[in-house]
Amino acid sequence: MANVAALLVPSAGGRPPPTAAVEPAGSPPTALTPHQRLSFVACRADAREHELATQRGIAQRLATLMGCDFTEGDVAPDASYLPGALGYVVPNETITSLEAARRLGIRGEEDLFGGVVPAPFVASKIITHGLIRPDAAAPEGWSKCFGERVRDSVLPGYSVFSLDDAREAGARLLADGPVRLKLACGIGGSGQSVARDAAALQAQLEALPVDQVERHGLVLERNLADGVKTWSIGLLRLGTLVASYFGTQRNTLSRHGQEVYGGSTLTVVRGGFERLEQLALDSGDPEASRAVALARTYHQAACDCFEGFLASRANYDVVQGRDAAGRECAGVLEQSWRIGGASGAEVAALQALREDPRRETARASTVEAHGDLGPLPEGAVLYYRGVDEHVGPLTKYALLHTDES
Repeated sequence: MANVAALLVPSAGGRPPPTAAVEPAGSPPTALTPHQRLSFVACRADAREHELATQRGIAQRLATLMGCDFTEGDVAPDASYLPGALGYVVPNETITSLEAARRLGIRGEEDLFGGVVPAPFVASKIITHGLIRPDAAAPEGWSKCFGERVRDSVLPGYSVFSLDDAREAGARLLADGPVRLKLACGIGGSGQSVARDAAALQAQLEALPVDQVERHGLVLERNLADGVKTWSIGLLRLGTLVASYFGTQRNTLSRHGQEVYGGSTLTVVRGGFERLEQLALDSGDPEASRAVALARTYHQAACDCFEGFLASRANYDVVQGRDAAGRECAGVLEQSWRIGGASGAEVAALQALREDPRRETARASTVEAHGDLGPLPEGAVLYYRGVDEHVGPLTKYALLHTDES
């Protein structure tokens, strides 16, 4: 494994390696990548068709933006390929081993839109909190360093890998109010519940699949009850083009009346986290500045604490709100080092920055609309419109905003 790790160029805290030339503002557009081909890699076997259609569409637009040929058909993640055969890689899941990255020809951030981690658990929300005690159950490769580095950048909470540890962690947290339980393998809010007292905690723990808790882990953290706002903070590297963003998520109602993800609106700036922090400061919004600072701490800790980690697409969900006692709380909830729900907006903004080298910022949105939807706004890029067997009628599109919209 050490030889494989040597093949990967780790992220430098959100900055490209010193040898990489970042495309400066005001310069004529140059080739973003030496890769001649871009390949979409379907890593998630359980991805739904609307997800795959959207991800393929984003990969195709990335190929056009980078001047690459697009490989028709999905690439299998577990096959062996000749060196360089896939070119630039767009996986629909974080690559969860250094060996898998090597097989796909990924040697650094310049070779993919996404991320690479040394073990599967690193790609999940389970890393966000530390253990209940130093000798608690944890997977091989667990980083004590990471938990210590992000402790003040996340909500109060614990990560556990046994129900006994979960009971102890839950009891501690209940002393300060309701506790949210989140299975590490849950996606999009699934596998979550809130316990408001010891009886509810016990009942919810007993209902959990023991094998999933022991294999993937369970997060217990303080529940926010009022004024909740979720920020999307991101860092992007597309070849020589580096950008970062802050924005907010919004929810919508599914056909079953449940709140689900409805899209994001992002303000994207040319450059890394330093430029983003200045943009947030200039916006006059202290909440935006705080969210960017929390995400930057989390990102840098991942770079420093997980050997072989790299991410050319990094997105962090940062929540702000009040708990049941009215206390103001803020923290990173989880990370996404793969193509995601906000990627349509990311690509729209990157394209705007690419087409106008003098442009410093761009604002773009993604929309996921449930139910029947009329005509799309002018300039919208449609990624999916159809009827999903699980969620019903669904439309997904991205839109680059003008200064007036």
